[in-house]
Amino acid sequence: MPLRFRLSSCALALAVSCAAATAQGLPAEVESALADSGLPRDAVVMLVAPADGGPARVAHRVDAAVNPASVAKLATTFAALDLLGPAFAWNTPVYFDGPVRDGVLQGNLVIKGQGDPKLVIERLWLLLRRVQSLGVRSITGDIVLDRSAFSVAPRDPAAFDGEPLRPYNASPDALLVNFKTVTVTVTPERGQARVRAEPALAGVQWPAAVPVAAGECGDWITGLKADFRSLAQVRFAGSFPAACGERVWQIAFPDPNGYAPRLIAAQWREIGGELRGQVREGRVPPGLKPVFEFASPPLAEVVRDINKYSNNVMAQQLFLTLSLQQRGNGTFEGSREVLRAWWRERFGGEPPVTDNGSGLSRVESITARQLAQLLQAAWASSLMPDFVASLPALGLDGTLRRQRQNVGQAHLKTGSLNEVSGVAGYVHGASGRRYVIVAIANHPKRASAIRPATQALIDWTARLP
Repeated sequence: MPLRFRLSSCALALAVSCAAATAQGLPAEVESALADSGLPRDAVVMLVAPADGGPARVAHRVDAAVNPASVAKLATTFAALDLLGPAFAWNTPVYFDGPVRDGVLQGNLVIKGQGDPKLVIERLWLLLRRVQSLGVRSITGDIVLDRSAFSVAPRDPAAFDGEPLRPYNASPDALLVNFKTVTVTVTPERGQARVRAEPALAGVQWPAAVPVAAGECGDWITGLKADFRSLAQVRFAGSFPAACGERVWQIAFPDPNGYAPRLIAAQWREIGGELRGQVREGRVPPGLKPVFEFASPPLAEVVRDINKYSNNVMAQQLFLTLSLQQRGNGTFEGSREVLRAWWRERFGGEPPVTDNGSGLSRVESITARQLAQLLQAAWASSLMPDFVASLPALGLDGTLRRQRQNVGQAHLKTGSLNEVSGVAGYVHGASGRRYVIVAIANHPKRASAIRPATQALIDWTARLP
């Protein structure tokens, strides 16, 4: 059941909204770190306020709209938890378009995608094994993939930043399988480097090995000189430095629309299934009832993957699910409208600007005040345990696992683009009180320079009584 609550304009929204004028300026150590970084103060927004309400302790440019990068996932995941509930799960219906006799499905196997963000290779294996448990070893027709639940225009994976092979540029899909990625492992041994590509994809051949080279490791991916012009025979025309040791390259498959058909065809045959037809796109025949529905992990688990590892395509899947659930079809514009309506109902005022729900966007914007409203509302809600647990724990896991200061003292969502860097979340104060913190920089050349100032702000907040 959806979990809903309503906030008065000043109750939680706070003292940040109602008493920001009383907040002190930036702490001296934060000012010093900004000065050392060369990052202008007017390129930065910062806010610190008690998570349970009360006057803001720091309020710098709190009403300036900034691009939040992946910090935008806070709005997507909290709205989804509130609108769908933490126990919500995606169900992927599976249909037999024909009778099963003596281990043979005399017709088509139809799989209808409903937006499951976590239909990874292990879970696809379970889905196909469930088909076999129902007596199907051979399919006389086709495996039909119904992707009609989402209406998303085709997108050039290179359009955002010219990096089409980066997994963060994978596009959403009603039947998203394994994030449309391939893991290439290169291991030097006996004068050559062995190449392994997983998972197997039907009709795609990878080189078994690549020559090793002397010298430093450096940019080993460019050195491979990968050629994807023929997916029937991927080529590595370069070499691999032995000094690198074993390395792993995560690749967004160059044929994203062909990924699911290739993977499902290979997986079905790998578990001993026979397919006389092909794997193709299509629709569920009218009136056909599913033989079973394959459930995803609950939303509370999915949002942990989204926020801790800043998974863009999972966030977009969740964002599109908002309109799929409310309007019967997942579209970006429909989900923007759902989120805007949710924001106005919960907080009042003008909502932040959303695009695709992941923060992988040049047009999304939000203010520090809006982020604080959201974070304080989440802290006061029954959803708080699931929401806070989804955020990276400082120095322990997710995108913050490498930090070495204030380990375990904060749960923060990170965000980074080439002109954006920031965090927002919660810091554990010295007295046990929690504080909301927001620190985001937008600058064409020096956004990442905010990090020492952000660390100084976290340190200062952790010492608050």
